[in-house]
Amino acid sequence: MIKTLNPDFKTSIQEKLKQQEFMRYLGFEVTTIEEGRLEGELVLGQEHRQHMGFAHGGVIATLADIVAGLSAVTLVPKNHHVVTVELKVSYLNPGVGEKLLAKGWVLKQGSRLNFCEAEVYVTKGTNEPLLIAKASATMATIAPEAIRRED
Repeated sequence: MIKTLNPDFKTSIQEKLKQQEFMRYLGFEVTTIEEGRLEGELVLGQEHRQHMGFAHGGVIATLADIVAGLSAVTLVPKNHHVVTVELKVSYLNPGVGEKLLAKGWVLKQGSRLNFCEAEVYVTKGTNEPLLIAKASATMATIAPEAIRRED
């Protein structure tokens, strides 16, 4: 059973989002924060596309990593951190459209490792979102005292 160890997880996520420089640089916006689940979207610009006009695979993988990781953050104790241990992305369709939608969730919560999944969709006009990538990720929980910083 998935259960948060931080009853104030929404505030914790909001604080962590302020520090997500790369996410902000890409233009990714979080739209849903729930216990063990997170969603967001990215309006596709030319800078997000590869040479054939599709959403770049690196952008898609990054979104999968973000939503999977932050979904794990909703479950860990308040001052703990989450880092990616492993990420596997399967690309199912080309990302041709106007917006990417990313959904991540925790499949199995552990004391040190969280097993997560993510899906990335593309939208085009009024068509139903098309699933373009599916990811599985392992996210490690890091206690604050375990982080060594070099000065």
